[in-house]
Amino acid sequence: MTQHTVYLDNNATTAVAPECVAPVLECLCASWGNPSSKHAVGEAAKSRVIAARASVATLLNATPAEIVFTASGTESNHLAIHGALAARPGRTHIVTSAVEHPATLALLAQLETQGVQVTRLPVDANGGLDLAALDTAITPDTALVSLMWANNETGVLFPVAEAARMARSKGALFHTDAVQAAAKLAIDLAQLPADLLSVSGHKLHAPKGVGALFVRKGLKLQPMLFGHQERNRRGGTENVPGIVGMGVACELAAQALDKAAAMSALRDRFEAGVLARFPLASINGGRSERVANTSSVRFGELEAEVILDKLDRAGICASSGAACTAAGSAPSHVLRAMGLTEAQARATIRFSLSRYTTAAEIDRVLDTLSSVIQRMTAEAA
Repeated sequence: MTQHTVYLDNNATTAVAPECVAPVLECLCASWGNPSSKHAVGEAAKSRVIAARASVATLLNATPAEIVFTASGTESNHLAIHGALAARPGRTHIVTSAVEHPATLALLAQLETQGVQVTRLPVDANGGLDLAALDTAITPDTALVSLMWANNETGVLFPVAEAARMARSKGALFHTDAVQAAAKLAIDLAQLPADLLSVSGHKLHAPKGVGALFVRKGLKLQPMLFGHQERNRRGGTENVPGIVGMGVACELAAQALDKAAAMSALRDRFEAGVLARFPLASINGGRSERVANTSSVRFGELEAEVILDKLDRAGICASSGAACTAAGSAPSHVLRAMGLTEAQARATIRFSLSRYTTAAEIDRVLDTLSSVIQRMTAEAA
């Protein structure tokens, strides 16, 4: 009998929660109307979107009117950045970090060609951010401070509450990319003074093709896509099945937040097993506060791609970093920013768990790694 696949690449994407499937299918087969249409079929679709918006808002402790549906976390981030620049006319400076998601860094690089100044704050060897450096970087010309909450490669958490208060005290807007934080830790936007916050459906067991951006009440957001939908903030007919799936996924996530401690315990069990079995191994960012599910493991200078291929053949899925860059030839910009050499970065594997991960799966991965690493170490001797 073939063993089932052990999937530890949940920071790349998650399996759609079983509870999401039937509601999505119902939208495809029955509630397929345009939510902007005033007849019964359109109103049925609109009611599903309204319910889903409330579910997303509940997970974030926001109001439904503050939730804008998008097509992805990337679009949410881009909408936040473009919108912040438009909301602070005359200010042309953005502060971010050197370890943001590649899609965010690519947009900021493009904006620099258009006259926007970007300050990229460094991180320390454990992936941490220096708040004193952030304080110094914010100037009267700063329109936005944009920082990810949980790093997608290492899981390291940034002090977003303190950073948001710092930005607000200096008149700058604050945005956090919470794509890897949502559903893994509690988010309370009634307490967190963020102006903008991004989430992505497929990172929390919803279908791909849907995301959301929190826009705090009172902030007028200029759209990138013009149209009357989403209160004139994001044009285009709504992806009703995806939105409904995201709503269900957010309901499930809210109910499962207490499972984060169990997921963290499994992650710690995995890391303890790795460090006990492999003297050459180390945990990138292991001394920093991290999101519960993420482990970035460096196996000395053994090639991660070779290890990953052997794991894949054994039915175990992990990755060498962000999914959007893992297939490329460049080493991780996150690990390089933390001071790792190119060889060390190429020896790193990201294991990312979900609330569905089991102890038996963790033990199977450890046992498989033992045979793989021992064989590779012997061959390299």
